Amino acid sequence: MPVSCVTLADWLVFIESQHVRSIDLSLDRVGRVRQSLSAATDAVVITVGGTNGKGSTCAMLEAILLAAGFRVGVYTSPHLQRYNERVRLGGADVSDSTLCAAFAAVEAARGEIPLTYFEYGTLAAWWIFCEQCLDVIVLEVGLGGRLDAANLFDSDCAIVTSVAMDHMDYLGDTREAIGFEKAGIFRPGKPAICGDPQPPASLLGHAEAVGSVLRVQGRDFGYRADKQQWDFIGQRLRRNSLAYPALRGATQLLNAASVLAALEALESRIPVSMQAVREGLMSVELAGRFQILPGRPAVVLDVAHNPQAVSTLAENLASMGFYRETWAVCGMLLDKDIEGSLGCLRGRVDHWLLCDLPGPRGAKAAHLEQVIRNAGDTASRISCFDSPSAAYRHGRGHAGEDDRILAFGSFLTVAEVMATVVASR
Repeated sequence: MPVSCVTLADWLVFIESQHVRSIDLSLDRVGRVRQSLSAATDAVVITVGGTNGKGSTCAMLEAILLAAGFRVGVYTSPHLQRYNERVRLGGADVSDSTLCAAFAAVEAARGEIPLTYFEYGTLAAWWIFCEQCLDVIVLEVGLGGRLDAANLFDSDCAIVTSVAMDHMDYLGDTREAIGFEKAGIFRPGKPAICGDPQPPASLLGHAEAVGSVLRVQGRDFGYRADKQQWDFIGQRLRRNSLAYPALRGATQLLNAASVLAALEALESRIPVSMQAVREGLMSVELAGRFQILPGRPAVVLDVAHNPQAVSTLAENLASMGFYRETWAVCGMLLDKDIEGSLGCLRGRVDHWLLCDLPGPRGAKAAHLEQVIRNAGDTASRISCFDSPSAAYRHGRGHAGEDDRILAFGSFLTVAEVMATVVASR
């Protein structure tokens, strides 16, 4: 163990410096370390991949399974406020000391093998879960699927929530290429749930090639809804008169139906009652996903950072009711489809509060402004700031009580605005 690593902060600084690249999609290195780690479990493993909706899907799985009385571990990324958010046991973030012990175990196992920040975190989470007596482990894929560190662990059920254009530098520049990468988490003879009603042919073909038991939303399962409630329609099970998930947003029923399809496929090992489904859906929480903070002006936090997610955000904003003006705090990363994402909100924003994001991947506010101007938006007013917190403070100081402030574009943007909101209370 590195002598200098005493606190969790020490470990996070250390692991960030142990690979020359922040992303290195491969399974060979991390697979060798996993073998040396010698951590195993009898828990049911559910892997969740996809472009958008992974976090919501993991949160719903966790809430329902906890309500059913199962011992559950969940690994997600990235975090918003504290690294501990990435690893949860029994519905609570793990402690600093638990993470430090896990990082020490990974460090002892890796020898001279370099690992990325995400790979360290994934192995540490797995070690923590294997040290516990868990019934179910939920693993969220970080990037893609086929070569992501979370794909080291054979799952009993895999969920692909959606397939859209994002991370094209790593996954390919077509939906077919991205679909193939996402489908890499499917396993022979195991349930493979596709929450995208129009999956690319590559995903369908890969599922058939490896012999997965594929179930596609709209073909093999689905839902019906009215304004008050909704019904899940599975292959054998039907769950009627369900309350809408506590997570807001137009796409959450797609995610919820995928969750119930996965639980149906696993019912012989982890049976879940109607009461647990109802309780889980009503109690589920997830910060930063169309999260509306109380008070006036309304503050909306959404980590949407690609065209599909921002298009959904636009639909959700339209359903909120009347607001005199919308102030949008936006910071994005350069490797995202900035033009496509911002275009989804054209005509819906009165004041753009654009901000720089740090690091080599962070886009400058001036670049975002140029994208908006090039798209022909001459009606909205644009201001540029050196940070999300500065942009939010400006909006908070100038927005009226009947206005709303939106923060979106990146986890980094939402995290900093969230911290600013907490600090100002």
